[in-house]
Amino acid sequence: MKVKRALAALAAAIALAAFAQQHSHEAAAPEAGPGDARELVRFPEAMRLHTIANMRDHLQSLQEIDLALSRGDFDKASGVAEQRLGMSSLEAHGASHIAPFMPKPMQEIGERMHRAASRFAVDAQNASVTSDVKPALASLAAVMQQCVACHAAYRLH
Repeated sequence: MKVKRALAALAAAIALAAFAQQHSHEAAAPEAGPGDARELVRFPEAMRLHTIANMRDHLQSLQEIDLALSRGDFDKASGVAEQRLGMSSLEAHGASHIAPFMPKPMQEIGERMHRAASRFAVDAQNASVTSDVKPALASLAAVMQQCVACHAAYRLH
């Protein structure tokens, strides 16, 4: 029961962060608002829209992972993580085309997120054998930690 409550709280926090981030992307002007010290990263418009679509897919993937974990479907959680967030997803997301527009620290955060997602995929597979979800939850938190770090440090325009 504690795991389900923790997962529900996690899902609510993700949804709230996504809502806030979506609206800040849509309303962001080149000048940072009061109290917004995030670094402005300028992408060509098509690349900005592609990147935002990728981030929305990342958020959707996290929601699907959360749902799969709540149902004990560790293999599904693992598959979503690896194919849509993990190292296997880089080509599908066009990472090699987007990275040159990012500051080096932003690139590094992204790489850490993708690597953490691949580690989560393995931990979720292990949970299907051991029934111990704690390592998978810890590695999922590491994925989300990178998302939070990037959104806290950078904004797109």
